Amino acid sequence: MSSEVVSETASPAKRSLASRIAAVPLLGVLTALIVIFVVSCMLSPHFLTPYNMTIMARTLAFVGLVTLGQSMLMILGELDLSLGAIAGLCGVVGGIMMVQMGWNPWLSLALCLALGTFCGMFNGFLVVALRLHSLVLTIGMAGVYGGANLVATKGVAITGIPDAISFLGKSAPYGVPVPFMILVVALIVITFMAVKTPFGRYLYAIGNNPPAARMLGIRVDTIRVLVFAAAGFLSALAGMLMVARLGTAQPSIGEGWVLAPIAASVIGGVATTGGVGSPIGAILGAAIIGIIENIIVLFGVSPYWQSVVSGAIVVLAISFDSISRRYLRREG
Repeated sequence: MSSEVVSETASPAKRSLASRIAAVPLLGVLTALIVIFVVSCMLSPHFLTPYNMTIMARTLAFVGLVTLGQSMLMILGELDLSLGAIAGLCGVVGGIMMVQMGWNPWLSLALCLALGTFCGMFNGFLVVALRLHSLVLTIGMAGVYGGANLVATKGVAITGIPDAISFLGKSAPYGVPVPFMILVVALIVITFMAVKTPFGRYLYAIGNNPPAARMLGIRVDTIRVLVFAAAGFLSALAGMLMVARLGTAQPSIGEGWVLAPIAASVIGGVATTGGVGSPIGAILGAAIIGIIENIIVLFGVSPYWQSVVSGAIVVLAISFDSISRRYLRREG
């Protein structure tokens, strides 16, 4: 009899602990990041070197900027699969302006950021005006932007990017790459907006229940368009930083920035159904993916396996997200 009572009291306690862990994904992803980092240090003596840390920070910056935009869209309950194509298009347009047209590099940079913002805004406008699912629409728009990229470059890289902006991609004061510094600033600004401003509260309200948000007087369609525009801006910024890093405008820029930002956001606790998650968690998720891919390279494994790993991470992350949401609803 006593053993049954103990069992009955222990079981709810275990369920309560599991519920708390599942309900605080930021703590879970931070713990996972620390564990993976420590294990990576043990696996390879080259992992925790200043050179490798600089490479990882710079790589995280490019993917992280796109991840920030994608995470905001996912909190809103949307997805944009054209962000990588927007980054690539803005990169080659910037190269054309600076090299072939001879325009001022800073003016070209500003215009490309405006172009990325417009592309994202146009995506949002089509989603709102035509009442289309953002996933389906942005698959098509990825083809449009990617095709425009190839039309403009004919698949050939644009070389001779001016040195005036190269420091944005190549410099690393005190060992900290400039792109990583820009990512940190963007993360601080976006996190502040999400946590401390009415816009952030509206973002989560729309992601949780759009009809209820409309009844509360929130301008749902306007906020959707603005978030798509912000995601386009961040993607354009990532594309231009990559151009500055490479010294050339490669048509292939952004091709790997489709699955990784989604996987990073889900790993970081951003729900695929909207209304849950944080930009900080998404960046921590991106760091986890970056460490795993870096270890693959350090072990001399073929880089083609990175696509396999990224795809597997997406499947596992979305599956875990779905299972955890069902568990929380059952416990609730």
